[in-house]
Amino acid sequence: MHIADGILPTAWCAAGHAVALGAVVWLGRRVEPWEVARMGMMSATCFVVSMIHFPLLGTSVHLGLFGLTGILLGGRSFPVIFTTLLFQALLFQHGGLLSLGVNALNMGVGALVAAFVWKASALPDSIRGALAGFLGAILPALLLVAEFQAVGYGKGFAAIAGIYLAVAGVEAALTVSVISFFRHAKPALLESR
Repeated sequence: MHIADGILPTAWCAAGHAVALGAVVWLGRRVEPWEVARMGMMSATCFVVSMIHFPLLGTSVHLGLFGLTGILLGGRSFPVIFTTLLFQALLFQHGGLLSLGVNALNMGVGALVAAFVWKASALPDSIRGALAGFLGAILPALLLVAEFQAVGYGKGFAAIAGIYLAVAGVEAALTVSVISFFRHAKPALLESR
C-alpha cells in the first residue's frame, strides 16, 4: 500500500509533505509523559507487523493496525504513523522519501477516522472495534487507488481495493480481539483522557 517515489507528481508529493508535517506538529504538540511509552509501543508494533507479509491473490499484503492505533492513540496516531513510515522508507525502501507525506496522509486518515468512530459512537465495543479496524485498513487502500487513477498510473488498481477488503476483514477481527483483551486486562488503555 506504500506509494514509491516517482509515481505521483512532485507537486503532489510536496503538498503531501506540507500537510503531513503540519499534521505531525499539530497532533504531536504537548505530548504528555504517559503518552510517550504508548506511542513508542504502537510505533514499534506497526513497524514489526508491517514486516510480516502474506501472499494473497497473486500479490503480497501486510497488516497495518491503523484502526487499533487510532483507537489507542487518537490524534497521536498520525505522528506515530508518520514516524513508522519514515523508518520503513529509510531502512527497507517501503514507499519513498519523496512520497512519504502522501503515504502518511493515506494511512493516517485511516487511523484518524478509526479514532473518531471509536470515540463518537455509542455502539458496543465489538462493533466500534470492528468498524475502526475495517476503516483503518480500507480507507488507505481506497485513497491509493484514487491517487493512482488520478495520475493515470497503471491499470487494474481497483483490484487493490478488492484485495484489501480481505485485509480489512482480518484487521477488523484482530482489532475486536485486541480490544476485548484490553477491556478485560487493562480497561484504562481504551479510555480517552
